[in-house]
Amino acid sequence: MGDFLSSLLPPGLIDVLSALLPPVVVGGTFCFFIIKILRNEMAPRRTDGSLVGKETDSGDESDQDAIGPEEAATANEASIADDGARADSDGR
Repeated sequence: MGDFLSSLLPPGLIDVLSALLPPVVVGGTFCFFIIKILRNEMAPRRTDGSLVGKETDSGDESDQDAIGPEEAATANEASIADDGARADSDGR
């Protein structure tokens, strides 16, 4: 196999490629694991620190997941101040 490559490539180029191959492999592996760690650390999390995408085996769900869509809409409407009323801080 070495004779085949040496017949296709100039003699100095094989030396350069063989010298560059180990740093490229090490750098690629390093970048792969750094990106993997960063993606894991930057993943969205709940307020308790658990990942959003993972389901818990114990059946615990966050408060927002536990209520239905109708109840969530009612809760959102209740938290908004009256439409025409001003908040206490608006009159300053």
